[in-house]
Amino acid sequence: MSTSDINERVSGLAEILIHLSEKDLTSAKLEADKAGCSDVAEYFLDLHRRNLDKTHDSEESHKNSIASETSSISSSPPPRPEIKTTRGTVFCGDSSELMQSVLKPESVDLVMTSPPFGLVRKKDYGNEDADLYLEWFEKFAEGFTRVLKPNGSLVIDIGGAWKKGLPTRSLYHFELVTMLCRNYGFHLAQEFYWWNPAKLPTPAEWVNVRRIRVKDAVNCIWWLSRTPYPKASNKRVLQPYSKSMKHLLKNGYKPGLRPSGHDISDKFQRDNSGAIPPNLIALANTESNGAYQRYCRERGLREHPARFPAGIPAFFTRMLTDPGDTVFDPFAGSCVTGEVCERLDRQWICCELEQEYVEGAKGRFGEPNGRLFTQASENKRTEPYEIFPPNSLPIDEQPMPLTQDGGQNHLRVERKIEP
Repeated sequence: MSTSDINERVSGLAEILIHLSEKDLTSAKLEADKAGCSDVAEYFLDLHRRNLDKTHDSEESHKNSIASETSSISSSPPPRPEIKTTRGTVFCGDSSELMQSVLKPESVDLVMTSPPFGLVRKKDYGNEDADLYLEWFEKFAEGFTRVLKPNGSLVIDIGGAWKKGLPTRSLYHFELVTMLCRNYGFHLAQEFYWWNPAKLPTPAEWVNVRRIRVKDAVNCIWWLSRTPYPKASNKRVLQPYSKSMKHLLKNGYKPGLRPSGHDISDKFQRDNSGAIPPNLIALANTESNGAYQRYCRERGLREHPARFPAGIPAFFTRMLTDPGDTVFDPFAGSCVTGEVCERLDRQWICCELEQEYVEGAKGRFGEPNGRLFTQASENKRTEPYEIFPPNSLPIDEQPMPLTQDGGQNHLRVERKIEP
């Protein structure tokens, strides 16, 4: 620690000592004497140094742990086929090795996946540390460039992360898409956002307790491609017309220039059998008692805790591939992607590192003849989800002042809503 740093710490400690009660100051002096310190300030500085050392050791231990995990993956046996159907195969092992040694170059039309998110808190499904995420992902990026066809697509569902102990966000998922474009030649065809209406109001500390952030309910989905013009058609994913559009198609409208500057032609009155969807996907992730879950429970297997709903891979599989094309999921988990592709008549390959999750995935596929256990639709719900416009609820701001320190000191503000 430099002299200026010590002076700054001493100055800060002096301010702390001023606010200590007489009883606390006496207690601190006794502890300083026991520790062999000349005064209370030296005692607090010593405590601060020891705390820094512990923090450094903890960080080094965490980094070494991740390095050890990476090493064990690289030394694991080669991926082996565990499940086979008439259209696809589930491999157990490291998918980066599968892409380098088993899959043929330019043999995949779509990589559709949801990799372990870069979180600050370790989860059961093997997520990576947010700070080390890019380095960990590089070997997979190299594999994607090898196996994707020139007109193929890479679709990555990836959630954000909060910085440890702070109400601010990590940029790792934005840095990931930047790395894939700058270092590996991918194009960002379009960004999508998956809104999960059923998501709980988290993180609880910032949303429910301190009330300084809103519910985090959206995942980013990056659609990337090797060319600016990958094969695609939004006609495959049309949505039902809204009531107002149905009324317009039935009763007509007056073409012409609108106040917004848009020149509305008479072509808007043409019925195209559905509306073009936005890049916001509204889909609740609520399945809790499907065939997959029952299969796992009956056999005492862990259910994969981070499954995306079948509607996500179904949407992109329909829009970006034709029947008979090959879809690859390198972080397959419970193999939702494989099940969707089996029903949509696509060839598919899934790879999952954890043997227990592969065992659970057998519940998605059937008996030796390849018949599926589950025949549920990709999305049972056909009614739109509801989200209120901003400021829909009248609020009296007067009894609810903002926390001037941004909630740093956990200042509680009572909430009063007028009927």
